[in-house]
Amino acid sequence: MNRVTGSLLVLVAVAVGAANSAAIEGPIDFYKQYDNPEAHISLKSKATTADRTAAHGYPSEHHHIVTADGYILGVFRIPYSHKLQNQNERRPIVLLQHGLSSCSDGWILQGPNDSLPYLLADAGFDVWMGNARGTSYSRNHTTLSPDHPLFWQFSWHEIAIYDITAIIDYALSTENGLGQDAIHYVGHSQGTTVFFALMSWLPSYNDNIKTAHMFAPVAIMKNLSSGLVRAVGPYLGHRNTYSVLFGSQEFLPHNEFLLAIFFNICQPDFMLRPVCESAVKKLYAGGRVNMTAMPEAMATHPSGCSTDQMLHYLQEQQSGYFRLFDHGTKKNLKVYGTEEPPEYPVELIDSLVHMWYADSDDLAAVEDVEQLAKRLPNKVMHHMADTKWNHGDFSLNMEVRKYINEPVIAIMKEFESKIGGT
Repeated sequence: MNRVTGSLLVLVAVAVGAANSAAIEGPIDFYKQYDNPEAHISLKSKATTADRTAAHGYPSEHHHIVTADGYILGVFRIPYSHKLQNQNERRPIVLLQHGLSSCSDGWILQGPNDSLPYLLADAGFDVWMGNARGTSYSRNHTTLSPDHPLFWQFSWHEIAIYDITAIIDYALSTENGLGQDAIHYVGHSQGTTVFFALMSWLPSYNDNIKTAHMFAPVAIMKNLSSGLVRAVGPYLGHRNTYSVLFGSQEFLPHNEFLLAIFFNICQPDFMLRPVCESAVKKLYAGGRVNMTAMPEAMATHPSGCSTDQMLHYLQEQQSGYFRLFDHGTKKNLKVYGTEEPPEYPVELIDSLVHMWYADSDDLAAVEDVEQLAKRLPNKVMHHMADTKWNHGDFSLNMEVRKYINEPVIAIMKEFESKIGGT
C-alpha cells in the first residue's frame, strides 16, 4: 500500500512540475504532445479490379469508354497472359458482363486458380470485364453528375443498347481487335438480360458474336420462386404511386467510406477479419460457396444500380413477358406508339447462344428459361446436373471451375480451332 501511495505521489510531483514548467513556457499543446500516428486506424484505399488482377502478376488495364448517350464506363482488361507471353499473337476477345448490383470484381473473387478471367487469359484470350452505368466504376457522365436525378434515369435496356454496344465496338477497335469482327460473350443474370435485349433490339450486333454464354438467364420471369420478388412485385411491378416514388434514383446510395470500411475489415491481416468471416458464414451456410472468396465479395458489393433496373425486372415478373420498360399508358403511347410496351423480338437473336441454367435458381426458373429458349433459333442447352445449383453458384460455387468455367473455355477454344484461331 505504501508503495502504491509513494508511486502516486511521484506521479503528482511530476505532473505539478510539468504544469509549472508549462506555466512558464506557455500553454501545453496536448494533441501535439500525445498524438501517436501509430495508434491511428488508417484505411487502405479500396483495390480496383486492375489492382487485384495485377497482384496476381497479370497485365491489367483500366479503360474509360464513353457511350453514345454520354455515360463514361470503367472497363477492365487482361490483355494477355504473363505465363504465355502471348502479347504479340492474335488473341480472341471475350467480354464478361456482371449481374445486377455487381461489377467486374465479381468475376475475379475466386482467385487465379478458379476465376474465369484468369483462366481465359491463360487459355490465350483477350479478356474484357465490363461495368454497367451506375456501378462503382461507371459513375461518370460527360454532362451529368451522379448527384443529379437525371443520371439515374435508365434501366437495363439502356445498358444493353448503349453500354454493351460501346464496349464491343471499343474492344474491336483496339490493336488486338483490328482484323477481328466478333467476340465471345459471357453474362451472368443481368448480364444475360442485356444480351437478349441488345441482340433482339439491334440484331445487327449478332454478327459481332462468336459464342454467347448465359449464366442463370433472366428474361421471362413468370415462374421465378424468389419470395422477395413475389412479395414486392404487386406493389412495384406496375406503374403506380409506389413505383413512381421508388423510380429513377440510386439504389443503396454509393458510399466510398463505407465500402472502404468493409474492404479493410475483410483484409486477411486485419484484426477484425474474424467479424467478416463470421458474417459470411451466417449468410452463406451449406458448404457450397467458396468461403475464401466471400470476404472479397463483401468488400466490393453491392456496387450500385438504378432503381429503374429493379422496377423493370419487377414489371417482367408481373407481366410474364420479356418487354421494354412500362412508363404507363400515356407515356407508352408517346414512346412506343402503343398502350403496352412492346416485347423484345428474341427470335431475331441468331448468334450461337449457350444457356446455362439450374433447378434451384430462384430468379431464373427452368420453365422460364426453356420457354425463352424455344424462341431462340440457335441455342445449346446446359441444364446443370446438380439439382442444388442456384443463382449465385455460377460465380461463387467452390466447383465453378470444373462445372462452368472449364466447359465454357473448351467451347470457345473449339470454335476458334474451327476458324483457325487459338
